[in-house]
Amino acid sequence: MRPISALIACTFVLVPSALVSSAALADSRVFIVANQADGYGIDQCLARGDRCGASAARAYCRSRDFAQATNYRRVDPDEITGAVPHAAGETCTGNSCGEYVAITCQR
Repeated sequence: MRPISALIACTFVLVPSALVSSAALADSRVFIVANQADGYGIDQCLARGDRCGASAARAYCRSRDFAQATNYRRVDPDEITGAVPHAAGETCTGNSCGEYVAITCQR
C-alpha cells in the first residue's frame, strides 16, 4: 500500500503545479507595433532583439498592465495575418518602410 499512497501524494503535488504553470502561460499577449525611428536607436534594439531593447519592451508591456516582456523581435508584414492598415497618402521611404516589432507580454 505504501507505493500507492506515494503515488496519490505525488498526484496532489504535481497536478496543481501543472495547472498553475499552464494558467500563467495562457495569460500572455503578443502586440504588433510599428517600428518607427525615434532618433535614440530603441527601434533598432527592438527589431534586432538586442539587449538594449529590453527596457523599452518592458515599459511597453507595463503600460498595458502586464508585468514583463518575455520576447521582442522584428516581424515581416507577411507574417501578420490580416491587412496592415496604412494612412491615406502615406509613402514608403527608407529602410523603415513597413517594419513591425512583435512584443510578447506576460502577466
